[in-house]
Amino acid sequence: MLKALEKKKKRFEELQVLVADPKVISNNLEYQRLARELSGLKAVVDKYDEYMKVAGDIKDLIAVLAEKGHDTEYIRMVHDEKAQLEKKLAGIELELESLLFEDTEGGNRDIIMEIRAGVGGEEAALFAKDLFKMYVAYAESKGWKTELLDSHPTDIGGLKEIIFSISGGNVYKYLKYESGVHRVQRVPETEASGRIHTSTATVAVLPEAEDVEVDINPDDLRIDVFHASGHGGQNVQKVSTAIRLFHKPTGITVTCQDERSQLQNKTKAMRILRARLYDLYETQKEQEIVTQRRAQIGRGNRNERIRTYNFPQGRVTDHRINLSLYNLPVIMEGNLSELIEALIDEEQRELLEELESN
Repeated sequence: MLKALEKKKKRFEELQVLVADPKVISNNLEYQRLARELSGLKAVVDKYDEYMKVAGDIKDLIAVLAEKGHDTEYIRMVHDEKAQLEKKLAGIELELESLLFEDTEGGNRDIIMEIRAGVGGEEAALFAKDLFKMYVAYAESKGWKTELLDSHPTDIGGLKEIIFSISGGNVYKYLKYESGVHRVQRVPETEASGRIHTSTATVAVLPEAEDVEVDINPDDLRIDVFHASGHGGQNVQKVSTAIRLFHKPTGITVTCQDERSQLQNKTKAMRILRARLYDLYETQKEQEIVTQRRAQIGRGNRNERIRTYNFPQGRVTDHRINLSLYNLPVIMEGNLSELIEALIDEEQRELLEELESN
């Protein structure tokens, strides 16, 4: 861990020089990007400096204890001070671990979450809606804010797709584990014979990106305006308010139609596009080091089955950490803390092993 912290301090010092460079200052986007990185490193570097100072003070006290000629009372005072500093150092070490993981994860970011019905027809769409309600309830329990960006409901009340944002403290830190394929086993509302069906829904968790992190060239965009479909009433059908963005370099397409004005839909579509592009770039960077990285829980492959919700048994199983909980109704009401804390603990354990081996 100390090696990783030393690297971060070195980078912090490099950034301090860079943000003072006139060439960087003249490039507003580059300056803001580097300033943001510098700001993000400050807390962990300050705490690392505190750690090193206390560790140095303990080393000095050990040297004093090795000296001869001190009276008993003085030796006792040195031992007491050393014990207090060792206790303080242990606390700082825990804080450093937390800061290091948060910095690695980008955990303070807001997110855009995309839920799509997978295999299973209408039952999959109903399950997608259940997942949406589960995440909204969890967000409310954490005091976070949710905002609908786009949705495509089915005739019987399910969701083919829903895109929404969640903002608040450390949203990405807690919800980044939800990316992947979620599988449900239950008797569908549409099943008359009472047979258990297996259906799926996919979840994508995209950290929100700022303008300075993803620069979108207007020439790289094709913008289409069209009539909204589905819910919204007759007015939605008469006025072209829906927006489709096509990003030519990557082929990413985003549509938004839930709002009643082109501007609102375009603003939301740009947020989604920026988040998808940021996620794409981050994934590409991760692929470059995937053979060296052992901790893989955090950003799972979206094609990978990560969790099963078995209604007849009242069981939820997270396949990444082989954890089964028999409180499915409670979890579907948004009580995800036990699952998420277990995932956090496992990833931090893997990250510590990785840091210690480097």
